[in-house]
This record gives sequence, structure tokens and C-alpha cells, in this order.
Amino acid sequence: MFSSPVFLGLLALLAASLMACTYTTQIPIVKVARRWSFMHSAGSIRKQEFAESLPRASIQDLGVILMGYGYEVFTKGPSLYAFKGLAGRFAPIGVHIAMIFIMAGATLSATGSFKGSVDVPQGLNFVIGDVMKPKGVLSFAPDVFNTEVHVNRFYMEYYDSGEVSQFYSDLSLFDLDGKEVMRKTIKVNDPLRYGGVTIYQTDWGFSALQVKKNGEGPFNLAMAPLKLNGDKKLFGTLLPLENSGSSNVKGISMLARDLQSIVLYDQEGKFVGVRRPSSKLPIEIDGNEIVIEDAIGSTGLDLKTDPGIPIVYAGFGALMLTTCISYLSHSQIWALQDGSTVVIGGKTNRAKLEFSEEMNRLLDKVPELISVNENKIDSKQSAT
Repeated sequence: MFSSPVFLGLLALLAASLMACTYTTQIPIVKVARRWSFMHSAGSIRKQEFAESLPRASIQDLGVILMGYGYEVFTKGPSLYAFKGLAGRFAPIGVHIAMIFIMAGATLSATGSFKGSVDVPQGLNFVIGDVMKPKGVLSFAPDVFNTEVHVNRFYMEYYDSGEVSQFYSDLSLFDLDGKEVMRKTIKVNDPLRYGGVTIYQTDWGFSALQVKKNGEGPFNLAMAPLKLNGDKKLFGTLLPLENSGSSNVKGISMLARDLQSIVLYDQEGKFVGVRRPSSKLPIEIDGNEIVIEDAIGSTGLDLKTDPGIPIVYAGFGALMLTTCISYLSHSQIWALQDGSTVVIGGKTNRAKLEFSEEMNRLLDKVPELISVNENKIDSKQSAT
């Protein structure tokens, strides 16, 4: 679905819409926010969302207090302009760019990736390029596809109840010269990454049993998966005891749910016993001595290349950052010294109630000026 022309077309339309919104709406808003000017009329200042007058105050004292609250302050004669949070105006543009990055990365993933799956018995090899299939028109095979993967060992861990808890694959990677370039033991949720290729541990199987009969062998008996209801696994094989060319072949049946124990049945289908491959204990069945030498597992691997992942991750990182920045309020304050009175006005693009509360707090901190005549009167009263 994600690589279909319909989906990619809708993605392109969304990207075009975001770019149009950025060009016609967000960029003009930023230009207006940066194009500020002093107000020289007390009436214009009083028309702002917040307006107040401070008698017996100095515009210089107001500027100092505004700087303490994080404002950038500019003064020119009796006029003052201050602002903070301009980054909040740029953030929506960053959000749009981040979303376009995410969509571009998703498109590259849908049209330029490779995927493949393989089941490999322990001890065997495969070439990465032999199992990878392109997913889109932009899928080009890199040189790393010539790398050969060797399964050194496959093993599993079990819960106390006997259920499989985790399975592991010890993998070696070889270049064209036969040199081992990497080795790692992978497990579920811990993949191998090399040259842009990621190898995941996703499944397991039972490849073969190594069996000795009456001291002869060992013989490799292929294990076949048997269908069961639910997600339980069951594997089985048959050790013939008669001429395989006859029409009615009978033998010893062997069943296993995992690699740790084998259940054996005689020619009549009667239960005989259970043996662990690691025990090497013989068991007598229909006059034959049977020894389970080893259980050979196979690892189920998923491989993929996804060139869009770094772009998608970068886009999501930028999206989270710019989204947080967009919550910053862009606040602007104008002030005018009108005699001994300072007329103050301001506005903000968000958090308007908090802006009014902040303005009241900082205006309370502006010191009141005492005139010279008042000082003389106070001195005369004290002398009297």
C-alpha cells in the first residue's frame, strides 16, 4: 500500500500543500514579526491588547526591568520597543519542513528499499544479494549485496516450563576475498547492521537430526514441519528400518517441538521414550540401538535495506524540537515617555492571560520617581 501510486500521489499533494502554506502564510507572518517600529503616539499604544500608564516613571527603568525578564529592548528618544520569543514565529516553518522530510524519507523507503527472508541451517552460507528483492523503482543494489553470510551456530534458550524464551544466531560476514569483515551473535530485537543492510532474527526451525543406528552413521534425517492448530511448532522425521524401495515402508518415528528433546515411537506407533541430543544415551527400539547425536536447527532471518530511515528519523527529531519551540509566545511591548508618565502597551500571539499577568508583575517593579519640589516640601515639614 505504501508504495502504491495512489498513496505516493497523496503524499506529494500533502507536501505541496505544506509548501504552499509555508510560502503564503508562515513566511509573511515572520516578515511582519521582524518588521517592527517605534510608536510615537500614546493613542496607538493604548490600542494594544494590554495597555497601562505609569505616572512618575522612567522609560529607562522600564527597559532595565524588561531586560531582566528576557526581553530584547531598544530605545530611541522617548520611545521604547521590546520583544521576546521570536523563535516561536519561525517554529511553524520548521514544523512544515520536518514533515516534508518525513514524507520524503517515507517515499524513499517505499521506492528504494530491498527486503528478503531466508531459513538457513546451522553451518551453511548464503549471499545477501541472492535473497534480497527490490521494493520500488529507486531500488539499486549496493556492493554490500556480494557479502556472504555464514551461520556459525544456532541455539536457543528456554524457560523453566520448557517453552522457548530466546533464540540466537552466530553470524560471520565475508567479503569477495573471503575475509571475515564482521561477526556478531544476533537475537530477537538485537539485529546485525552492516553497510546499510540490517539482518533480523525473526524465526527458527528444525533442520535435521543426526542419528546412529546400531553403531552406524551418523545419518542426517531431514525434519519436516507438521501442521498444528495455533502457533505451536512440531517437527517430525522417519528412520526407515526396511528397504526403502518397498511400497510399505516402516520405521522409527521421531517428533520434536524444539531442539532440546526428541520423542521416539516404534514401527507400530507406540511411544518408546524421550532422548535429549546432548545426552548421547542409546535407546532400544524394535531390536535396534538408536542414538540421537545432534539436533541441527535452522535460523529464520529477515534482511532489509532502507535508505529512508535516516531522513525519517531526522525529520521526527526536527518535528519534536520545532513543535516545542512553537509553543513559545512572541510578545511585543511598546512604551512612550509622555512627560512624567510612561504609556505602555503590548501584545502576544498566545498565552494572553499569562502575558497580562507578567506585564502586571513587571510594572509593579518599576520604581516611582519623586520630583524635586516634593523633596523640598518634605524637607520643610521635617524642619518644622
